[in-house]
Amino acid sequence: MNLKLTTPAAVAAALSGMLATAPVLAADYAQAPGAGSILVFATKYDGEVFTGSFPGFATKLSFDPANPAAGSLDVVIPLAGAKSGNSDRDSTLQGADFFNVGKFATARYTAKGFRAVGNDQFAADGTLELRGVSKPVTLTFTWKPGTQPVLTGKATVKRLDFGVGGGDWADTKTIPDETAISTIVKFDAK
Repeated sequence: MNLKLTTPAAVAAALSGMLATAPVLAADYAQAPGAGSILVFATKYDGEVFTGSFPGFATKLSFDPANPAAGSLDVVIPLAGAKSGNSDRDSTLQGADFFNVGKFATARYTAKGFRAVGNDQFAADGTLELRGVSKPVTLTFTWKPGTQPVLTGKATVKRLDFGVGGGDWADTKTIPDETAISTIVKFDAK
């Protein structure tokens, strides 16, 4: 390419043209501490719905809605803090048949590259590592920009793929295989 840039206006026009075609870089975000972010699960036990949460989870996100393919997500979930509102159930969740927190203290969800799915929604086709098993899990989410951006997402996890609820708990008539996951993450811009 041979450009003759003889005037300041020509230089400015050339630079402007190059910048207009430069790729947009994703912004980096970290979950805002104490801002009310939540990560919850819902399932059934003997036909009765119960919910629980994972306090203390930490999220890092790189995201630009105009270029979702450049995004990435990293969520670390401490399993020992899982709360369902029932102390007996919570201790069972921490045991060897479920999360086995003595051996696997955390779960981790990572995704690289998102895709737009319409209606201002995006999908992260990521990997959940739970109990030493890594499987694909898709998180569908919406993004609300602003001074404190918010990601609101949902996913479905098949617990038996990860060995959660093994042994006597493997019967899907007692506890369904599919567990609904929902999250609202409030971020600070890095």
